Amino acid sequence: MLAHKPKNIYESADDALTVRIFDYAEGYRSFINAAKTERECAESIVKLVKLKGFREYVPGEKAEPGDRIYCVNRAKSVMAAVVGSRSLRDGMNIAAAHLDSPRLDLKASPLYESDEIAFLKTHYYGGVKKYQWHAIPLEIRGVIVTRDGSVVKVSIGADSGDPQFVITDLLPHLGQDQAKKPLGDAFPGEGLNVLVGSRPALSDKDEKEKVKLGVLQLLNEKYGTTEEDLLSAELEIVPAFEARDVGLDRSMIGAYGHDDRVCSYAALTAVLDIEGTPERTALAMLVDKEEIGSEGVTGMQSRAFERFVGSLTRSQGVSLDDCLAESFCISADVCNAFDPNFPEVSDKRNNARLNYGVSFMKFTGSRGKSGSNDANAETIATLRRIFAEHGVVWQMGELGRVDLGGGGTVAMYMARRNIETIDAGVPVLSMHAPWEIIAKSDLYMTYKALLAVFAN
Repeated sequence: MLAHKPKNIYESADDALTVRIFDYAEGYRSFINAAKTERECAESIVKLVKLKGFREYVPGEKAEPGDRIYCVNRAKSVMAAVVGSRSLRDGMNIAAAHLDSPRLDLKASPLYESDEIAFLKTHYYGGVKKYQWHAIPLEIRGVIVTRDGSVVKVSIGADSGDPQFVITDLLPHLGQDQAKKPLGDAFPGEGLNVLVGSRPALSDKDEKEKVKLGVLQLLNEKYGTTEEDLLSAELEIVPAFEARDVGLDRSMIGAYGHDDRVCSYAALTAVLDIEGTPERTALAMLVDKEEIGSEGVTGMQSRAFERFVGSLTRSQGVSLDDCLAESFCISADVCNAFDPNFPEVSDKRNNARLNYGVSFMKFTGSRGKSGSNDANAETIATLRRIFAEHGVVWQMGELGRVDLGGGGTVAMYMARRNIETIDAGVPVLSMHAPWEIIAKSDLYMTYKALLAVFAN
């Protein structure tokens, strides 16, 4: 055909494909409900890889073709690989995604009392619209590390009998002045204070902050912690929403954290479902900190990647640089889906759409492609061939209008390592909101695309 026109997956999907799409989505829903922090993601991933026979890899060990190995970096990122039959001198096939999502972190000294009401101070993490976090049910998840090094896991708000939390907002009757302000001024970051208590503690002492004391007593009863322990805690405020089907046709999933746990799940399950020994080593690289620039020891800029892959190459007598130069990476990250409610922000001809398959982005960045990896034409042509052979439905996308949109992924950091890289992932509606929307068919095709790349 001379003309190219992407098609909705369901226009040609038979009953068998539809069943596979919906069945795969159920596994994802279970995963994202259990994993609302990067630590919880890592824990869930380790359980899944162990069920598939992967063993924990210790750098320095030799890995043989067919070995299924994984490595955890500081409880927040995971690398899982199936060692290929060909030498690592011929490179690897990599899917790199991130486990962190926009959220609210508790400050180091979060708990305070004001006018006999107790609150927690927060610092937002990643790109959020602050107004979206007011007047919705919230959970507290994370860890408290005590002075002796004990790690106390915290989860309040997820179980049906748990209390939940909220950031209050003004009633419309008193919000006239608030409504006149720009959103950034009407909802300042320092106003994202989480309501956690209002009942004074019963105390004979002349305690001025009895509501705060009551909260501390409850935390001590449940977790054995003190206020000082909060100084060495990583506690996250996340939406108290379960992943649910969206639409009368149940074709979509609404959940917190699709960005980018949806692509992490697709990358992970693609590695787990590799049959036998692939020709080239397949690696799922699932990292932390992408939402704040991939910094830190658990982010994509960390040399944890070089430590893991370098150990494998040394065991084969191969130069790490030679391996990376021959490797290929899919930076598996979400993109925005075209939203008819906001058509003015997108180039309709070049924006990804729900139910049109995995979306590839030749570049991301902003304005003049600033901060972007710009994949070459040969890479896209190769993928066209692979997907035609494996029946993958795909589309091309961009992150909004040229002078308006933009965004970052881990692609530029993989390309910096001399790895041929391109962005690809699931289109998302309401990205970075507390409840995001994806299409089940796009999730399945992202998994199928990554599985096809690993098999190539």
